[in-house]
Amino acid sequence: MADSDGLGEAATAAASPSAPAPGLSPPLGWRERLRAGLAGIGASLWFVAGLGLLYALRVPLRLCENLAAVTVFLNSLTPKFYVALTGTSSLISGLIFIFEWWYFHKHGTSFIEQVSVSHLRPLMGGTESSISEPGSSSNNRESETSRQNLSECKVWRNPLNLFRGAEYRRYTWVTGKEPLTYYDMNLSAQDHQTFFTCDTDFLRPSDTVMQKAWRERNPPARIKAAYQALELNNDCATAYVLLAEEEATTIVDAERLFKQALKAGETIYRRSQQCQHQSPQHEAQLRRDTNVLVYIKRRLAMCARKLGRIREAVKIMRDLMKEFPPLTMLNIHENLLESLLELQAYADVQAVLAKYDDISLPKSAAICYTAALLKTRTVSDKFSPETASRRGLSTAEINAVEAIHRAVEFNPHVPKYLLEMKSLILPPEHILKRGDSEAVAYAFFHLQHWKRIEGALNLLQCTWEGTFRMIPYPLEKGHLFYPYPSCTETADRELLPPFHHVSVYPKKEIPFFIHFTAGLCSSTAVIALLTHQFPEIMGVFAKANTMEKAVWESRAGSTIQD
Repeated sequence: MADSDGLGEAATAAASPSAPAPGLSPPLGWRERLRAGLAGIGASLWFVAGLGLLYALRVPLRLCENLAAVTVFLNSLTPKFYVALTGTSSLISGLIFIFEWWYFHKHGTSFIEQVSVSHLRPLMGGTESSISEPGSSSNNRESETSRQNLSECKVWRNPLNLFRGAEYRRYTWVTGKEPLTYYDMNLSAQDHQTFFTCDTDFLRPSDTVMQKAWRERNPPARIKAAYQALELNNDCATAYVLLAEEEATTIVDAERLFKQALKAGETIYRRSQQCQHQSPQHEAQLRRDTNVLVYIKRRLAMCARKLGRIREAVKIMRDLMKEFPPLTMLNIHENLLESLLELQAYADVQAVLAKYDDISLPKSAAICYTAALLKTRTVSDKFSPETASRRGLSTAEINAVEAIHRAVEFNPHVPKYLLEMKSLILPPEHILKRGDSEAVAYAFFHLQHWKRIEGALNLLQCTWEGTFRMIPYPLEKGHLFYPYPSCTETADRELLPPFHHVSVYPKKEIPFFIHFTAGLCSSTAVIALLTHQFPEIMGVFAKANTMEKAVWESRAGSTIQD
């Protein structure tokens, strides 16, 4: 990777200034220093007091006689005892090592360290690593950082989520694996209740039935409730939506049901528009009917995109964005970006990015990596690592590398999927910004667009790792974005299925206790094997050590008596 190192250094030199980092903590006052010093001296005083108590009780406890008895007992042991002892120790330490390894891969931390910090440290009088006043500026900065991490760890609806019946369920039929987790589906149920229900549902019996249907966990029960709602009202749009999402087994069937939902939804929407100013209940009803109509049109656009009618899909999405501009939280522009990339309408893609790749708007992997793809497209066909390392990078190549670094800093998990270093799975219905779930969702739909541009993946492969030199401590300080949130791994494990190996950034080092238990298991196993194979030699060695200990203890005892 020599070439990539050179390219990364060149791009780093031309990179824009980094984001301001939090200031250093102010020096501690004399009270804090005194408190910390007394806490450190306390442990030493306890140790000295323990030694003094042991010395004072040496005669009543008969320490010398007890040590002599232990020495006689050890001399009488046979090699079989040492084989059993070391073998048992090796077995126990091996089991602890296996458990620690499993716990680390499942939870990302050491079980022994976690128990020590959570339970043993308070008992031993442990204190926090940093001492500061409640109103100090360092505490304020820490709380601000924690609030930022909480906001960045918010789970978002995947704008390109698949159809449950026509895509997710077909995957289950073929592989026997469930692509969606319970947590993901529970979030979707909450979304449906927010978008498709309101306080006035009791006025229409069909809406009352659908309100219960969205809360059902069992898919057959939901489908049955949708048919019951249609029996009560043949123009129940949300019932058609549920059937299109969960019962339709093909995209064609889903599109047919969504068209029926569109016809019913437009009628209800016009009726709500006429009554919206009559009462707050009617306004809530209009918001619900607007959400239903937007959802239906968006899913119809996605059906057209999947069936190859891309221009029709683009038209529906553009009309939606013009007709309902306040609903930017639905991220319809990400659907539009993907469809325009499929049409290879790169000028239109750039126009969309100019509007949504703004500092005041939340970023996403789709925005950052699409911007990098457009800049990569201008230089990738003629790019060569050997030539670039020999003559240096041109201005256009530096811009492309900087765009790649920006995208990788926002979501470092994406390149491994684009470069096919990790296998893809079906994307979840919800994603975590900057997390592995977002990387899966982006690469699932956009990998084909990167492959279509000649040399784009080659330039990505040569330059993406250079990003990490600019952010050596990503959890503490970012370059162009806020520090990378530390909560992504936990949320991604909830969103992604268990058969997927979750990507973790930054990569965690193996805890000390895994190394310790592995070394203990190996050493005791070797000692047990040597004792079993050479009992005489190991017996002589053990007795020699025992005699040396006995001589030392007798000398120590005589010194104490004198």
